[in-house]
Amino acid sequence: MSKTIEVGSRIPSNDKSNGSSGKWALITGASSGLGLDFADLLAAQRVNLVLAARRREPMEKLAADLRRKHGIEVVVEPIDLAAPGAAARLKDGLDGKSLRIDVLVNNAGYGLHGEFLDTPLERTVDMIQLNITAVTELSYVFGRDMAARGSGQILLVASLLAFQPVPSFAAYAATKSYVLAFGEALHDELRAQGVTVTSLCPGHTETGFDAAAGAPVSPMLRFLTMKSRPVAESGLRALSGGKASVIAGFMNNVVAFSNRLTPRSMQRSSMKRVLAS
Repeated sequence: MSKTIEVGSRIPSNDKSNGSSGKWALITGASSGLGLDFADLLAAQRVNLVLAARRREPMEKLAADLRRKHGIEVVVEPIDLAAPGAAARLKDGLDGKSLRIDVLVNNAGYGLHGEFLDTPLERTVDMIQLNITAVTELSYVFGRDMAARGSGQILLVASLLAFQPVPSFAAYAATKSYVLAFGEALHDELRAQGVTVTSLCPGHTETGFDAAAGAPVSPMLRFLTMKSRPVAESGLRALSGGKASVIAGFMNNVVAFSNRLTPRSMQRSSMKRVLAS
């Protein structure tokens, strides 16, 4: 039985005497945001990487930097994971290269801000395809291999918005509610087979999310914003610790806990005030 990688362990990034650990991690959404931090943190632990996202150029640059800095192997896989069947094609391609994935970081996803009926339906459907369907398919095709060999780790990136309905982010928040519930259920289903599944719930984070979503940043939201590095660290630390889920940041934990004490109508009103520019 393979030993599950200790994702939370620290190895000095300038120590290249031992080379790679022999483990491989697949990071989706690896061209920007949290994907960059996940890649650097895992590379520092001598984990070889497969980077998957739509844009090749930023991933090639990241790959070159990580090879030079950490002395690991990095494979770049440009792919639109929102396309039907993309997860299976990615898995087949990696199988063809004899690459076994030990750690899956299901990070790819994006948000749409605005009234639901004012947003073109095709954009919402594309987001759902990436945030829900691709996450589900990737967890299935790589989770089956992990379960068969009795070891592996899967990190799902949900959101603090998963804990309540969010007007102006209606469909996005709903997709993240799915990711959180899905991940926590898989945590219980797969742990007996040696596979750890952890759901990371970031709050507002400096990742470029707002620009991509077309969302304004209110003063309150700016106050609650976290840097992306500690968010990624908290996710990998929770994965290493075998936790079902983790909320990044003290204030975000306070927000999530307060939802247990307030009616959903109040949650919606509160979110409107927090998001108001």
